[in-house]
Amino acid sequence: MKIKAVLNRDGGTFKTTDMQTYCESATRAFAAKGHELVCDVVPGAEIVEALESASGEAGLGALLAGGGDGTISTAAGIAWKAGLPLGVIPAGTMNLFARSLKLPLDIWKVLDLLAGAKVANVDIATANGRPFVHQFSAGLHARMVRMRNQMDFASRIGKIRASTSAAFGVMLDPPRFEVVFDIDGDGRSDERPISAISVSNNPLGNNSLFFADRVDTGKLGVYLAEPLEPTGVGKLAFDILRGKFKENEAVTASTAERVHLHFPKYRKGAACVLDGELLRMPPDVEIKIHAGELKVLVAPEQPTA
Repeated sequence: MKIKAVLNRDGGTFKTTDMQTYCESATRAFAAKGHELVCDVVPGAEIVEALESASGEAGLGALLAGGGDGTISTAAGIAWKAGLPLGVIPAGTMNLFARSLKLPLDIWKVLDLLAGAKVANVDIATANGRPFVHQFSAGLHARMVRMRNQMDFASRIGKIRASTSAAFGVMLDPPRFEVVFDIDGDGRSDERPISAISVSNNPLGNNSLFFADRVDTGKLGVYLAEPLEPTGVGKLAFDILRGKFKENEAVTASTAERVHLHFPKYRKGAACVLDGELLRMPPDVEIKIHAGELKVLVAPEQPTA
């Protein structure tokens, strides 16, 4: 099989990796399983163009992407539209989708697994047509990401420290806003004040990193946190660290196949986060699950959806 790997040299672990040696190791691992692997290493600014170009190559059997969660999310959307299986090389800080796929988080160990992997069908979601594999969020998380992005950090540890500092900043000044939401088009809209909303590609697991244990249930996870005071944000943060955020009394959790969100007091400049990327939030957001439409490479013994 002809396979193309596109690696973000600015992504996390790759910053301190000898990329020539890594590509040589990857090529040998795939050749041992009878595959022809071509490896492209590109800067982060060129990753989208490189992935789109690779997905259009004739005779390609699979696309590999290496980098952080942003790179992997972008690659998933491109692979989905091209109908190509996606192999994930987790080189970022959190590597959330790789965790959901139960892949090794070591960039060297994952090569042998991907070389001998099978193809599985999993879910992908869209927000106003834009694909994502992890979550859409607004409120607490968006404010934290905005504050973190205003800080300087050049390493994985620096990013974690900036995130911690931003979390404390949000705790002192939690947001409050109105949302009108309609689940699965049943015509029964509900309006309420909240401090946070998150809609995930599959329900989130009981872990502190907010990733789904499975990505083949065909359901979105929908989570709302009622308006919080600083003490309430602190308790929610504690429950998140314990992997028990769904048990927090301020959180309402449900599942859906489609969610429509309307922000009646929309402010210009309001932000949301989609798979870690801070974006300008529109006044209306339509989120859908596309069950089983994304092909991914997983361990041979792992059951398919």
